[in-house]
Amino acid sequence: MTTTPPTARNPGPSWGYRFLCASDAVLPEFIFRPLRWIGTWIALANMPAQRGHSRTYLRVITGREPSVAEVFRHFFAFEEFLMLRLRVARGLPHRGDLSVEAKGFRLLLDSSEPALLGTFHVGHSDLTGFLLGQQEKRRVFMVRQRVGNSHDTEVLGARFAQWLSFIWVNEPENLLFALKDAIAAGGSMAMKCDRLEFSAKNEAFDFLGAKRLFPFTIYHLALIFRLPVVLCVGLPAEPGHSIVHSSPLFRPDDAGKAANLARARAHFQEFLTRLEGFLREQPLLWFNFIPLNPPVS
Repeated sequence: MTTTPPTARNPGPSWGYRFLCASDAVLPEFIFRPLRWIGTWIALANMPAQRGHSRTYLRVITGREPSVAEVFRHFFAFEEFLMLRLRVARGLPHRGDLSVEAKGFRLLLDSSEPALLGTFHVGHSDLTGFLLGQQEKRRVFMVRQRVGNSHDTEVLGARFAQWLSFIWVNEPENLLFALKDAIAAGGSMAMKCDRLEFSAKNEAFDFLGAKRLFPFTIYHLALIFRLPVVLCVGLPAEPGHSIVHSSPLFRPDDAGKAANLARARAHFQEFLTRLEGFLREQPLLWFNFIPLNPPVS
């Protein structure tokens, strides 16, 4: 007899997101912010695995043992991003604008061409993916893992449903058909490129002082479907505003699979190097409270 494994879920109580939304609606910020601060300390005390992964990442990027206060600030930075997502879902105005060097992304937005959008759990990246469709009037399919206790994703998805759809990567029996349907509909697909779960193709790249494994599936899909790839992250700017940084476009050509994959590796490494630079300037924007991408020999 086989049993269905439990659905993955975000940490925290099932009522947590709705409590944050309700409190935000009735409490002034000078009261609510200290409450979020207290709630983050409680989360820090009750999430030993995430606390350990935060400490490991901060140790690697700073080159020293992080203090408890630094780990708290890492947790609180993520909590404040979660709060921003919930506020945008309730109607708070927010824009994601391209940086001046994001020419590859601008080329895509100025055309009707679908593409593969690779992004990372960094800064405001997960929010700008929702904003893209509505701002630029482009159909976007977000490749995500379906998890329980994800009220923020549910309400954002509902708000931007005119331009946004989800493709659930942990429903593999439907995944390939969903990808084909999205491409046939002329939509662009947004995929995370930093977590190894559900990735069929992984390769090692220089990142944070070691050769570390990253998902590389997006480039194999580019070769299969003959679509361009652009990598991007959204970083916080002034209130109500995020800045999107992007790579140049990667386009498959007729040089053959080996030559295209060699160009793809150089393309991914170049952006990872830029991403590491962003994180060394603002280490708390790495929102992966899971094991750091493993090094390989």
